[in-house]
Amino acid sequence: MGLVFRKRKKFGPLILNFTENGYSSWSLKIGRWSWNSRSRAHRYDLPGPFSWKQDKDKSRS
Repeated sequence: MGLVFRKRKKFGPLILNFTENGYSSWSLKIGRWSWNSRSRAHRYDLPGPFSWKQDKDKSRS
């Protein structure tokens, strides 16, 4: 398994994600809720190591 470069820059609730190729995506995190621009998924942090994720509906365009 190879090494993967990942970097995050936080500006309040806005998070910019970078890879070795440069800019990758941005995320918005408010409290326990977050949304990612690349996967377009909503995530809610639950107690402990758990989280709930709702992916973008693949049937809609």
